Amino acid sequence: MANLRITWLGHGGILYRSPNDAGVWVDRWTGAPTYPDAYRKAERVSVVAPTHGHFDHVGDDLADVLELAKADGAAVVCSHEMSIFLGSKGVEAVGMNKGGTFEAAGIGFTMVHADHTGGATLTTGDGQVTRDFGSWGWVLQFEDGTTVYHSGDTDVFGDMRLVEQRFHPEIVVLPIGGHYTMGPRDAGIALDMIGASTVIPVHFGTFPALAGTPEQLRDHTSADVVALEPGETWEAQP
Repeated sequence: MANLRITWLGHGGILYRSPNDAGVWVDRWTGAPTYPDAYRKAERVSVVAPTHGHFDHVGDDLADVLELAKADGAAVVCSHEMSIFLGSKGVEAVGMNKGGTFEAAGIGFTMVHADHTGGATLTTGDGQVTRDFGSWGWVLQFEDGTTVYHSGDTDVFGDMRLVEQRFHPEIVVLPIGGHYTMGPRDAGIALDMIGASTVIPVHFGTFPALAGTPEQLRDHTSADVVALEPGETWEAQP
């Protein structure tokens, strides 16, 4: 059994490779100016697990989710509302809500709260409409017992303490850019509540408005800050 490997794909995107080599794609956005060219091909993954419907996490009209889901029959887990939309596009998705857990490819996916909007702007024959698919985070429980809290886009909120109490994650993936999510100072407050020993910061540096940096995060936490470059992979140690 290998170690868990985590690749940052720029902006909010993460590709997980589980200890049994299952691929999990969270929030692929190939339109990101920082997206690494080496990951543009819709390679086979076991699970596609978006966190909400904003274009910068799923592509315009959810194109990145649809491409991944159709590449080789990956399981798709998402909100109930998003699953209905994906079904209309020929993708069979598992719809969930917060508090639910679903197992796919030997990995547990528990949907948890995120403090963020989740409307998807969709192209129709009459122009564009926005549909609310919700917004959520994931607690991922991998085959070797490693637990990752992938918060999705969010502000800090007090019930992050419940993530620590319920799941005790060793690793957390948090946004730090500010403007649309929490910045480094509030991410440090979040880490105090979550208690994870390692944090991988995301959702920063894509645009000037996302001004938070990993260096600033280090000023606000004692956790190990793993600052990746787009396309770079970090391997968890047992």
